Amino acid sequence: MNTSSARFFDELAKMMTNAAGAAQGIRGELDTVFRNQAERVLNELEVVQREEFDAVRDMAAKARQENDELRSKVTALEEQVAALVAKKPAPRARKAPAKPKAAKPGAA
Repeated sequence: MNTSSARFFDELAKMMTNAAGAAQGIRGELDTVFRNQAERVLNELEVVQREEFDAVRDMAAKARQENDELRSKVTALEEQVAALVAKKPAPRARKAPAKPKAAKPGAA
């Protein structure tokens, strides 16, 4: 093998290395463009981000738990009221005052 063919292969190897580097650079640029485009589309669709979704889900779980606790407290209070009402004697009925009798006409 002579020096000219060795130089040819060296130049070819350099060109391939540069092409591979350029391809990686282009790939990085395409990834960035794709991500930006996808993010823009998702923002236009008003899709929530994962962090926001998780925060709202946690708030809903906490509210559900508080609601269950309040429901059990209300049930306990209703039972106490029912027990107190059952123990209390019924109020006595009051008699209405007697109406005065109207005088008959012609009676004196």
